[in-house]
Amino acid sequence: MSPVVVLVLAVLAVTYAAPVIRFATAPAIAIAFWRLALVLPVTLTLAWRERARAGPAERGGRGTVALMALAGVLLALHFWTWIASLHFTTVASSVLLVSLKPLFVWAIAALWLGEHPGPRERWGIILAVLGATLIGVGDARLSVGALGGDLLAVAGAVTAAGYYVIGRRVRQSVGVWRYVTPVYATAAIALGLAAVAARTPLVGFGTRDWAVFTALAAGPMLVGHTGMNYALKHFRATTVNVAGLGEPVGATIIAWLLPAIHEVPSPSAIAGGVLVLAGIVLALRDRRRPTAREGAPDAG
Repeated sequence: MSPVVVLVLAVLAVTYAAPVIRFATAPAIAIAFWRLALVLPVTLTLAWRERARAGPAERGGRGTVALMALAGVLLALHFWTWIASLHFTTVASSVLLVSLKPLFVWAIAALWLGEHPGPRERWGIILAVLGATLIGVGDARLSVGALGGDLLAVAGAVTAAGYYVIGRRVRQSVGVWRYVTPVYATAAIALGLAAVAARTPLVGFGTRDWAVFTALAAGPMLVGHTGMNYALKHFRATTVNVAGLGEPVGATIIAWLLPAIHEVPSPSAIAGGVLVLAGIVLALRDRRRPTAREGAPDAG
């Protein structure tokens, strides 16, 4: 399947994560834990099959295991901080701040991988981030609770940026299922240990919570995150993350249409959505050839 098609499907799959989480009553750590744990039987099976077909060049290099473990820890921190933010601020505000991650990805990838976006993609990043800002600007809440939620969302953006840049590096030599399985497993273990340390329950939830866990695992996790990790072999990390800015557009629309949430987007949010989509188109059309340093980041 075309990497562009996979990336588009992945973005569509993650758009409903934030609105759906609003229906859960379970703690943030439990939500994050189960959305990861429930996909592991599927990814483990596919990773086993992928390993049987992999050649020597697809087995990674030194340091690969450590990088995947770090990616898993960063993913756990991303989910925990972002999901926790939704309990203190609105869907649009939370997704807006997490959507700043292309800027952090740009900086980290430039410093670590020597990977820089092309001219069109730079404009695409600027337009998309500006659009995401407009989506959430009219949704600000001047309260201590909202400020705490906003700070958690920013932390979610920084940790997600690190996770995606590591994925860009490791995915050059490791198949997608053999990459996401240890990353998701590490993230689930980290969240499970954090839940035990905080004495937060991971079981005993109602039917609605388990429906939320399942919905998050099947769509945003298995299709969304895995699809983006697949795309990281074919696109720069900045490109994948700019495409991911379609999430606040979809999340805002869903939060508007669902009667139980019904957060009506402002005119600025509608204008922001147009800018986001324009930025994504610009970024995806920037298909300049990467430099020798950018072309094949070594996983070791």
